[in-house]
Amino acid sequence: MKLRVNAFWVSCAVVVGGGLMLTEVLHNDYYFNAMYVILQGTLMAVAWNILGGFTGYVNFGSAGFFAVGAYTSIFLDKYFGHALPLPVLIAAAALVCALIGLGVGYLSLRLKGVYFSIATLAMAIVFATLISNWRYMGGARGAYILTPETFLWFHSYIQMLFMVILLLTLGAVAISRYLNTSRLGRGLAAIRDDEVAAECAGVPTLRLKLISTTLMGALMGIAGAPYPFFVTFVDPASAFSLFVAVNAIAMPMIGGTSHWIGPVIGAVLLGSMQQVITVTVSSELNVLLVGLMLVGFVTLAPQGIVGLAQKYWRRRAR
Repeated sequence: MKLRVNAFWVSCAVVVGGGLMLTEVLHNDYYFNAMYVILQGTLMAVAWNILGGFTGYVNFGSAGFFAVGAYTSIFLDKYFGHALPLPVLIAAAALVCALIGLGVGYLSLRLKGVYFSIATLAMAIVFATLISNWRYMGGARGAYILTPETFLWFHSYIQMLFMVILLLTLGAVAISRYLNTSRLGRGLAAIRDDEVAAECAGVPTLRLKLISTTLMGALMGIAGAPYPFFVTFVDPASAFSLFVAVNAIAMPMIGGTSHWIGPVIGAVLLGSMQQVITVTVSSELNVLLVGLMLVGFVTLAPQGIVGLAQKYWRRRAR
């Protein structure tokens, strides 16, 4: 176990070092834009999987938490006159979305199956309606945000944002990995397999589900906090986009929801394909790609890529 832990942290250090090296080698900001989108999708996939994969509660309102995180950054940046640094905005978005996740979880986690999914989707619609009618935040017209002129030692602001989202994604993956291998993760897996049996066995199901929704909300808020600085303009239609929510679901489904590495594999694979298709064909084709891949994996390989790999190695072991 010690060797595995060391190998994981060494891998994280290598990834961070590779990211810093890219900022010195690559001079085309497009690549950093593309990698930012892929890493943002990875962070959202990992966040969604904590509730949808580990616990088995499919959440359709992930775009709502993402958008609330983005608008929290916009509100604080506007209210304090662009004086707050990005880490403070990210921490504030994480706190706000964690509290929302806790509250929404307490109200909706007594529902199960499709009823819970519909409740989370309704939550996202309620937040979108509130933001659309909030004049201070621009309402339905959207809000602009100014990109800071200082970006540490990096050559451009997008390079700094790339490193920020890289560190945030690695942190989310570390949390997901810990949950997957800890006693808390085993409790979540018991809820996913059979919640009634888990409760009869003494597992504190409601407490564990609340922890799961709180973590999911915090990580979704963290993913959304830097987003306004990346696009510089946010409106409710883009922040609460259904495509954002579908991507957050499709990526862990494709990679595999039962293991912490599954969302990472699915996000990197699907996100990279989307970026290539956007450049070579059309961005509109991305919706078709997500739909086809999601239907294909749900039908032919419901355990995702990780499940296929595990079956293959089990057959070889026999």
